[in-house]
Parts: sequence; structure tokens; C-alpha cells
Amino acid sequence: MSSKNKFGFGSLEAPDTPKPRERSVGPMGAAVRDAAANLQETTEAKVEQRRQNAADAKAYRAAHADGLVLTKFALSEIATTDLPRDRLDLQAVAASSEMEELKASIRERGQKEPVELYRDADGQLQLKKGWRRFTALSQLYAETGDDSFATIIARVDEGADDRLSRYIDMVEENVVREDLTFAEMAQVAILAAEDEGTDEIDPNAMVLRLYGSLHKVKRSYIRSFVFLLSALEDDLKWPKAVSRNLGVDVARALSSHEEAANLRAALRQCQNAEAQNDVLARFLQKKPANTAPDKQTERKEKREFHVGDMKVTARKGECRIVADEDFASLPKAQLERAVDAFQRALREGGPKVSSL
Repeated sequence: MSSKNKFGFGSLEAPDTPKPRERSVGPMGAAVRDAAANLQETTEAKVEQRRQNAADAKAYRAAHADGLVLTKFALSEIATTDLPRDRLDLQAVAASSEMEELKASIRERGQKEPVELYRDADGQLQLKKGWRRFTALSQLYAETGDDSFATIIARVDEGADDRLSRYIDMVEENVVREDLTFAEMAQVAILAAEDEGTDEIDPNAMVLRLYGSLHKVKRSYIRSFVFLLSALEDDLKWPKAVSRNLGVDVARALSSHEEAANLRAALRQCQNAEAQNDVLARFLQKKPANTAPDKQTERKEKREFHVGDMKVTARKGECRIVADEDFASLPKAQLERAVDAFQRALREGGPKVSSL
């Protein structure tokens, strides 16, 4: 029996298993698909690169703020006028054989250690650490005219204006290298105490602030030289030439302003460091063998009492006042008036003052 109907065509029923239609991607579709895939990969790469750039920029800003970024500066951009140097005779250091050795090293191998700078209140770059390297490069540039010596590698401290920290940073490098004499370290303490930008006016207390990492015996030697330099002032023309033992012994032996005045008069006549040290040695020979104060006597001479809420400790050459008052917050002029009134009261008090 034929499966066709009377119209001559077969059944319209769908076959049991229809064949799938082939859908191949044409050249244009393949190109569009590849372009879309590449665009997605490129976009992800750019996003990742932006994240990395942001992280690098943040790390750079943090390193720059901490003074860890090294930069080249022209020597002419840098001043050395804000902080007093921690060396007493800069001209002698600049002309020394050690300076020539440093210059030879830089000439042959370049600057290996960066210096440290900061900006003063006017925005001027000031030298904090590395005076010898700065001087060596300045001399090399002046001698040769070579532009390679006209710049210096440095890191810039962008921190707060903390004068005391800058003094500490300035001396720290040389103290660690044992490159400073006791006279030079004492001079820094004196100058730092006189600096209106610091919060300490007592040179002896400043010794602890500046040289707290040193052994207490060394700090004691520095305090002896603080007293020696303060007592003899400019009449001690070659303080670096004074040995540790000689300086400490003379400081202990000076017991009155009259002795200091006589010693200063003798020192003014000295023409060189050797003559100066001979004068100091002869001064010691005229003193009793044991010039150190007796501890028992010193304890007896110490007095402690209270005036209102202030505790007063008095001993020879010292009067210490302890109170809850924040003296550092008071205007300098007010403190000066108070100290001046205190001094006048002592001088006018006569015997009553000596009983303290």
C-alpha cells in the first residue's frame, strides 16, 4: 500500500530523530569573538596595573615622608647655616689629611653614603648629616669644575620641625664612629641648650638628651667639659687639644670664679695648643692632690625643703625647683623675669640666703 495520499505527497509527520542544524562561526563572527576576549583580558590587565601603580605610589609617599628616598641635589641648593656643626674647628677639618683621603675615595668610586637634609622654616634645604661629604664634594667641584661633583646624593627628612631631634641626628653618626672629642660633644650640648628652638636650657640636662645612648661615665666626662668650656669660654682657644683626663681634672679643680678668672688670664697669653695644655697642667700642680669633693660632706651640704607646692633642692652651685607647673610652656621673657628676681633676692638676702 502506498504511503502517499491521493494528492501525491507523503505524510507530514516529523521524523523521529531530526538532524541538528550546523551553525559554524563565520570569519566575521570569529574576529568579533576574538576581539571581545582580547578586550576583556586587556581591561583586567589595566585594572591590575592601576592597582599596582596606586600601591607603588602609596609606598613611595610613605618612604618619601620617612626620608628613605634618595635624590640628587645641586650643591648650590643646600645651606649649612641653620644648625651649628658638631666640630669646633671646621677649617682644620676641611684642610686635614682625612679630608684629602675622603676626596680621593669619592674621586675614584663616587659618593657611596648619602647625606641627610631637611627644610627650614623658609623652605631652604639645610644640611643635617654629612658635613664632611658635602665639603669634600664642594672642594672637588671647585678644584676640577667637573659637573659630576656638582651634585650630591641625599635623603630629605620631611618630618616635623623638631630641633632637638635634628641635633641628635647630627651628632649620632659621629658619636657612633667615635669621631668627636669630649670638647666637641660638650660644645653641642651648650649650643643646643642656648637654641630657642629646643625645650631644654640646662646644658648638663641636654647632655642626657643628646647622648642618652652613651655610658654614664662618658656622659660624666662630657658634663665636665661643659663646665670647663662654660667657665673658660673663648680663652680656651684649642679645646679639642685638651685630653679627657686633663679636661676632667681641671673642671673638678676649678672651685671659684676667682680661680677661673686667673686661669683665663693665663690662657689668653698662649700662642698654641701645647702652651695652653701646659698652663692647664701647671694649674693642677698648684691644687691639692685630692680635689674631688668628699661625698659625706656633699651630702651634708644638700638641703631640701618646700615653698608652697614647689620642692626646692639646694646644694653648692645648684638650686633645683620641682613643681607641677609646665615651665616649658611659659614665655621665655616671663621665665627670665622670674630668674632675675630670684637672683636679685639671693644677692640682697645676705646671710639669710647662705643658710639654705
